[in-house]
Amino acid sequence: MSGVWVWIENSDGAMSAISSEVLGAARGVADGLGQPLTALVLGQNVGTVVDAAFDLGADAVLGCDDASLANFRVEAYGPLVVKLAQEKGPAVIMAGASVRGRDLAAWVAADLDAGLAGDGTAVAVEDGTVKLTRSVYASKLLATVFVTESTQVVTLRSRAFPQAESTGKTGTAEWVSPAVAEDDIPTKVVGFAGKEGGVSLTDASIIVSGGRGVGGPEGFEPVRELAEVLGGAVGASRAAVDAGWIPYEHQVGQTGKTVSPDLYIANGISGAIQHQAGMRTSKIIVAVNKDADAPIFKLAHYGIVGDLFKVLPALTAEFKKRLG
Repeated sequence: MSGVWVWIENSDGAMSAISSEVLGAARGVADGLGQPLTALVLGQNVGTVVDAAFDLGADAVLGCDDASLANFRVEAYGPLVVKLAQEKGPAVIMAGASVRGRDLAAWVAADLDAGLAGDGTAVAVEDGTVKLTRSVYASKLLATVFVTESTQVVTLRSRAFPQAESTGKTGTAEWVSPAVAEDDIPTKVVGFAGKEGGVSLTDASIIVSGGRGVGGPEGFEPVRELAEVLGGAVGASRAAVDAGWIPYEHQVGQTGKTVSPDLYIANGISGAIQHQAGMRTSKIIVAVNKDADAPIFKLAHYGIVGDLFKVLPALTAEFKKRLG
């Protein structure tokens, strides 16, 4: 088996940020193994994505441009990736640990009877073996995992790796046909319900979160104001979500979203291990809490012991001055 493959998640003719990150990490893996790096670009009208894949370091591109792949459905994507892998025998198949990436990786690993190493925060090649670092036991420990035989399927956590840089490389894709006809795909996409405004938690470089200490739905107002000034997303602890103060989509933690922003500001959040599991890989953590003994301060890089309803407006006002 040879070759490192990266599945390129894309939408509306653009590559997702997480796939750019995986491409950058995969370049190092391919070089470490002394093998070529191939991008899998599947979808509809993906010509610009193919060009981007070459520019970001791919040595080759396997592409499929078909209406049946216009919207992600694992029943269409999975069989195609499996078919190609069976024909060409890659050593490693990599994807971002997004909802779609995890879905596809699980399907492919199961059908190939291959090992799956998921949600990595670091990846390295040692003695010809790809080794993945991932957090375990609610992020209390880090484990190194690897597959000893067959194709290795790997997913990498969003924002844990820098994005690939432009190389100026160009190339021509090898185009293939879909593995499943539209009539044989059991699920159909009938439409999308879009949501206006806001920043996605998983993509955000800055997250401002609120917990039980905000006291109620209205307590999230200063949290939102600070997030807006910083161009960030609004997060929440499970306690705030369970209380009905903010929708579940904002929850960060073991039973919510796992995030890795450049800056995470936790306000009125005690820092239970379940919450820490979702944000401990943040680059910089700032905690604001009235309780000086709150567990969050043991994890935070910077801490402010004080009333968030006084601290946050002051921070917001100062950032408005400095950021214009």
